[in-house]
Amino acid sequence: MYPEKDIRQFEKKGISTKLIDYQINKFKEGFPYISLVRPATPGDGVRTFDEYQINKLLDVYDRNSRDLDLIKFVPASGAATRMFKNLFQFTAEYGNNDQGHALFLQDKSFNSPYHFISSIANFAFYDELVEVLNLKGLDIDNLLHDKDFHLIINDVLNQDGLNYGALPKGLILFHHYEDGSRFAFEEHLLEGAEYCRQSDQDVHIHFTVSPEHRDRFLQLIDQQKDKYEKEFGITYRISFSEQQSSTDTIAVDLQNSPFRNADDSILFRPGGHGALIENLNELEADVIFIKNIDNIVPDRLKPDTFTYKKLIGGLLLQVQEKTFEYLRKLTNGIVTEELINEISEFAISDLNINTGADFPELNNNNKTALLIEKLNRPIRVCGMVKNEGEPGGGPFWVKNQQEEISLQIVESSQINPDDPAQQEILKSSTHFNPVDLVCGVKDYQGNKFDLRKYIDPSTGFISIKSKDGRDLKAQELPGLWNGAMANWNTIFVDVPIITFNPVKIVNDLLRETHQ
Repeated sequence: MYPEKDIRQFEKKGISTKLIDYQINKFKEGFPYISLVRPATPGDGVRTFDEYQINKLLDVYDRNSRDLDLIKFVPASGAATRMFKNLFQFTAEYGNNDQGHALFLQDKSFNSPYHFISSIANFAFYDELVEVLNLKGLDIDNLLHDKDFHLIINDVLNQDGLNYGALPKGLILFHHYEDGSRFAFEEHLLEGAEYCRQSDQDVHIHFTVSPEHRDRFLQLIDQQKDKYEKEFGITYRISFSEQQSSTDTIAVDLQNSPFRNADDSILFRPGGHGALIENLNELEADVIFIKNIDNIVPDRLKPDTFTYKKLIGGLLLQVQEKTFEYLRKLTNGIVTEELINEISEFAISDLNINTGADFPELNNNNKTALLIEKLNRPIRVCGMVKNEGEPGGGPFWVKNQQEEISLQIVESSQINPDDPAQQEILKSSTHFNPVDLVCGVKDYQGNKFDLRKYIDPSTGFISIKSKDGRDLKAQELPGLWNGAMANWNTIFVDVPIITFNPVKIVNDLLRETHQ
């Protein structure tokens, strides 16, 4: 039972009391850990291609993509606060005192404030920073000479400077060129012009943004898109969406009662990137590419990106065409045992579908029904890079609560840390998830799938946070490329490490791949 004021708050957010009850119950009982069977590896869940096969798939994409509705989907709403964590910590703890100077000189590692300051002129935002300082009557060379490093860092982070500590990554200058510097979102405009161009020369790119930054995105895109439209002979169709309020999740205290703010309202928190399955579901497209806002490179390194984006796109179109052909045969004609065997072999070898141990014992009608149910699902092709020690998710064969085995992207936090066998499987993983996906979201009759029907709700997770000095429990929805796509048909492809160049901290912009 909830007071009337709580129910009004739920209704305003578009959340039912039934969903609130479900979320609170999950806080009480928890989410189960993922059950790993084995890592997906080359030849066993991760596909590899030689040069001849790559060229064939590139040709498939070039020949078949232009007449399709293509969209590049870029999650870009998160603030870049974590990108500047080290700088925030340094200025908060040490400012400009003697202890701070000693620490500054002591730690010269790549992630350190020392490396940030000593390489300050190599950042794409350097000229803009100099201009901001000049407007205050400050000279950056004098500040560096006088060791007033905190003033430089503050003007990078704070509102009276570049305000980068509060902006999303898409609105930060990432790369410098002879004709100026480019924001992260601009690099996605250039990428889209290469592999999302349709026959009418339209290029559709969709950004998810936070409400407070939407106008800034619009302003900058209006300033920049004409230049690229003329350069590439295209027309951009840029669209935006925001994470829906109805995807927020209730926060609870450590006794699993609703966590209340000072005004007695209930605290809700964003449900994580899994909430974006709702935004993805709203898009009208045949094929949707997904890539994170910070995984971009300068022009000189883009050719590899284009090659492997088209490769996974070509593989999707090739497999999808065969899937649709088989679904039409299963639903429209006399289905022979020979055809069933052919289709089941395709389902296993090309789509990694597990038809079940009892499949050979079923009669033809039941085999047909099962194959239709298994094949008629959204398809995703995901690039995977070799694991070089990056934290995060990877490709695994997983057993779900119904004992079905499938390919999934799994985060380390989803795996039981106290289970040695599961941890051993995690350690033996060969590949890492760079968030490099292409999705087929229509069925063989051209109808849009309702993507919400393919979520595994048991794959959410709970974390401990704090607000106003009080601990709370927060709940995140199944991740966008994890549990939110758990019941899609999945193909993993080995792609080179050069296609994965994220900017997790600001000093990553100093790496050779971003210079």
